Amino acid sequence: MTARPSASRRTVLRGVAVTSVAGLGAAACKAPGGAAAAEATPTAPVDLGAESEVAKGGARLYQEHNVVVGRSADGGLKAYSTICTHAGCPINKLQGTTLVCPCHGSEFDALTGKVVRSPATEPLNELPVKAADGRIVAGPGA
Repeated sequence: MTARPSASRRTVLRGVAVTSVAGLGAAACKAPGGAAAAEATPTAPVDLGAESEVAKGGARLYQEHNVVVGRSADGGLKAYSTICTHAGCPINKLQGTTLVCPCHGSEFDALTGKVVRSPATEPLNELPVKAADGRIVAGPGA
């Protein structure tokens, strides 16, 4: 039987370091919180607040519910999931009426849900929304 040389301590440590770095690279392309973050939009109607909080031609980000509500110039409301359609990251930044994804820089129009800047190619998912008793309610069943 031939004896196999054992790996040196340096070889083992080098292997551990390479594996760790590779894992970090893969994690950088995932949504914070993993796959669950991509499903973190309302599954039932959610009261978002006063209807007056969204001005005509403006939008408001409800980050804790992963929802953005926009109001057209004629006063109509639209709501969209703020889970990026590119990599599933929760969008946490609204500049005027443009949503900016923190992961890869995709941008979306908060009034239409359409992609304004890639790498995303699919629009945001529209959610049911209504105004009831001066309150904005969004999500399935709204």
